[in-house]
Amino acid sequence: MRDAVVVEAVRTPVGRRKGTLQDIHPVDLSAIVLDALVHRTGLDVSVVDDVMWGCVGQVGEQAANIGRSAVLAAGWPERIPGTTIDRQCGSSQQTIHFAAASVIAGHADVVVAGGVESMTRVPMGSARNAGPGLPFGPRVARRYDDFEFNQGTGAEILARRYDLSRTRLDEYSLESHHRAAQATDDGRFANEVTPVELADGTTFAFDEGVRRDSTLEALSGLKPAFDENGRITAGNASQISDGAAALLVTTSERASELGLTPVARVHTATVVGDDPITMLAGPIPATAKALKLAGLDLDDIGAFEVNEAFASVVEAWLAETGASRERVNPNGGAIALGHPLGGSGARLATTLLHHLEAEGLRYGLQTMCEAGGMANATVFENLRAGR
Repeated sequence: MRDAVVVEAVRTPVGRRKGTLQDIHPVDLSAIVLDALVHRTGLDVSVVDDVMWGCVGQVGEQAANIGRSAVLAAGWPERIPGTTIDRQCGSSQQTIHFAAASVIAGHADVVVAGGVESMTRVPMGSARNAGPGLPFGPRVARRYDDFEFNQGTGAEILARRYDLSRTRLDEYSLESHHRAAQATDDGRFANEVTPVELADGTTFAFDEGVRRDSTLEALSGLKPAFDENGRITAGNASQISDGAAALLVTTSERASELGLTPVARVHTATVVGDDPITMLAGPIPATAKALKLAGLDLDDIGAFEVNEAFASVVEAWLAETGASRERVNPNGGAIALGHPLGGSGARLATTLLHHLEAEGLRYGLQTMCEAGGMANATVFENLRAGR
């Protein structure tokens, strides 16, 4: 039986919108993590069969199949193909699923999965606003009574449904910043981040969005972002960011032939559809489905990465699953670290895999909500646990 293993996972530091990474073209940002995979593994890139790249805003500088452009920008052989995948925020998590399926099926032996988003250079909504009218079409509009799908509205619905107060959401957000700051200070991101060399010769090596001086008072002073009487603010939502991440996926057999040591096995991969209006509750059924397919219980999972699109997403997931808070986003999440859309799934995987190895944990699960009412969930098995 063929399997799917991850040999290496790496990411750029995440930059704030109009921050340190703003002058780097998203194709070049992608090439940086491809270069890092080669540097870290000593890989002969001629063995790569495909590059699967996640990206949400596929217009402008992120158009024309950015996955293929990344291969060329990295100087890899022209014979290596690349494709670009859009499952909204879960785009690069989906590339991991597709890469794993491809090597298990024998369609490929070595695949790079990952993604990018430069939300500075290609603002959120650029693809949606590129043509006349809404992208959903009249049939979808009629089915949902012309409801305008909006993630912020979905986050507000979750907050009301689970009776999540503004204070509770802000407290969650503050904890995310505290965890991310502590992880940074402890050097927990050092092995997963590849420094980015800037035009002035300096390097950028730390996530830019972490607010060490944030306070509950400061968060409580922010105005609601989507409803004047609402609970969702810029402070308890993910940050608009720039960043990229990549993973090298192959089989155990091929890794051995290439002299590579796997980090983890892609144990289980799944995706679900859910209510497109609430939109953000998908991680709840996705987690349940992944655990059932994996034959694991919640207590078997040593760490969870639940994308912090909004604090209400994670709080709702916690309420439904009953998972231990200490095991969820132990190093902070997108509220503090940022959410570069198409690169976030691979960023979460990279952070999770490095955390599993550092802590000697066997299983980790990541899940994230996606626009349109979808969610991916992935269970990884740390192959170095107990070694």
